[in-house]
Amino acid sequence: MSPAILLSFLIGYFLILIIIAFATSNKSSDNSTFFIANRNSKWYLVAFGMIGTALSGVTFISVPGEVGAPAGNQFQYFQFVLGNAVGFFIIATVLLPLYYRMQLTSIYSYIEQRLGYYSYKTAASIFLISRVIGSAFRLYLVVIVLQRFIFDSYGVPFWATVLISLLLIWSYTFKGGLKTIIITDTLQTFFLVLSVFLTLYFICSSLNLDIPSAFETIKNSGYSKVFFYEDFMTNGFHVSKQFIGGIFVTIAMTGLDQDLMQKNLSMKTIGEAQKNMFTFTAVFVVLNIFFLSVGALLYIYATKNGISIPLDHITGMPRTDFLFPEIAFNHLSVLPAIVFMLGLTAATFATTDSALTALTTSFCVDFLHMNKGDNSNSKDSINKRHMVHVGFSVLMFLVILVFNAVNDESVVKGIFKVASYTYGPLLGLYSFGLFVKNRGLHDKLVPVICLVSPFICYILNAYSSDLLNGYAFSVELILVNGLITFIGLLLISKKTDQQTKF
Repeated sequence: MSPAILLSFLIGYFLILIIIAFATSNKSSDNSTFFIANRNSKWYLVAFGMIGTALSGVTFISVPGEVGAPAGNQFQYFQFVLGNAVGFFIIATVLLPLYYRMQLTSIYSYIEQRLGYYSYKTAASIFLISRVIGSAFRLYLVVIVLQRFIFDSYGVPFWATVLISLLLIWSYTFKGGLKTIIITDTLQTFFLVLSVFLTLYFICSSLNLDIPSAFETIKNSGYSKVFFYEDFMTNGFHVSKQFIGGIFVTIAMTGLDQDLMQKNLSMKTIGEAQKNMFTFTAVFVVLNIFFLSVGALLYIYATKNGISIPLDHITGMPRTDFLFPEIAFNHLSVLPAIVFMLGLTAATFATTDSALTALTTSFCVDFLHMNKGDNSNSKDSINKRHMVHVGFSVLMFLVILVFNAVNDESVVKGIFKVASYTYGPLLGLYSFGLFVKNRGLHDKLVPVICLVSPFICYILNAYSSDLLNGYAFSVELILVNGLITFIGLLLISKKTDQQTKF
C-alpha cells in the first residue's frame, strides 16, 4: 500500500473537518458556544458522535489485537463491555439528573457546592491529569501507526508526526469547541462504523466466507470464549472482576469525566440527555461485538497466511496492536487499507479533539472561573481560552513523547491501569457527596486522602499475591481505590446539623 495514497486521503479527511469547523463557528465562537454549545445540541447527533469518542483508536486496534494475544484473552473484553452497559445506565439515571438539576457547565462544580473548595479543586485536578494521560495514550496509538506505515517512508521524525497531528486537531476545534465537535464527531463516527463493517466484509471475502459462515467460523475457533469462571483468585479475566470493573470504570471515566458529560450537558432537557445515553449504550455494546469479531477473523486470516504478530521497533517484542494495520496495509487490497486508515483516524481523532475541548473547558471554568460574571464572553476571556487550548495541546505533545520513550505494553492495559489509579478518588468523592448526609469534611485534608488512596492501591496491586493470598487485581482495582478514598473522607469528616442540599 503506497504511503502517498494514504497520506493524500488523510489530508483530504482533515480538510473536510476544517471546513465543517469554520462553517459551524462562523456565526458564534464565544465561550458559551465552546463550553456547552449554547445548550442547543440535538440528542441523536450527540448519541451517534459519542460512539466515536468512547471507542477511540484503542478499541479499533488494541481490542481486535488482544483477541489472539498470548495471554489467551479471546472475547474476555466483552465481560467488561457488559459492565460498561450497566455503568452507562447508572449514569443516565443517577448522575445526569443531578447535573441537570444544578445546571452545571463543569460537573466538578457539584463537588464545590457539596464538599468544599479544596475538594472541588482536587476533583478538577484529577480530571485534568487523568484525561491528559488517557488521551495522550490514545493519540500515541494512532501516531505510531501513522509513523510506521506513512511518515517513516518520508523520513519524518516521530515528534514531527505528533506535532502535525495535534496541529490538525487544534485547527478545527479552537473556535467552535463543543459546537464543532458534535458535528465533526458525528462524521467521524460514521467513518468509524462504516470501516468496521467494511473491514469485516473484506476479511470475510479474503477467507471466502459469507457473514453467517464467518460468525460460525469464529464460534468454532479458539478465540470465541466470552466468560471466564476459572480461578477467581489469580485470573484477571474472571467474569466478576471484569464485569464489576466495567461498571465502575464507566461511572468514573464517563459519568465523572468532563469530556463525555460535557456533550450530555449541551442538550436542552434531561429527557434528551437520557435518550442519548440509552441509545449510545445499545450501539456501543453491539459495535464491540463486531470489533471482537474482527479480531478473531484477523487471527484466523493471519494463521492461514503465515502472518506473525509484528514486532515493536523499541522493545523487539511482538505487539498485538500492530496486527490489524499490518494486515490492512500489507496483505489486503488498496480499498481495505484506505477504509482502515479512515476508521483509525476517525476513532482516535474523535477522542482527542473532544478531550482537548473538555480539558480547556474544565481549566477555564474550574480554575479561571470564566463562567462567572458579566465578562464570561468578553474578548479577553476568549483570548485566555485560546491560550489554554494551545497550552493543553503542547502538554499532550510532551506526554506522548514521554510515552514513546518508555511505553512497552499494550495500550489497552496501560490506559485502564492508569485509570484505576487516577479516577478512583473521583468515585470516592462523588460517593461521599451523594450518599453521606449531614457530615462536613475537613476540606483541606481532601487532597491528601486523594493522593494516599492511589498509593495504597499501587502497593496492593504490586504485592497482592503476598498480601492477599495470591489474589490478582484487574480493572476492579478502581472500585478498591474509590472505597479507600471514601473511608478516608469519612475519617476526616464530622457530624453537622447543616442539611445537605444535593
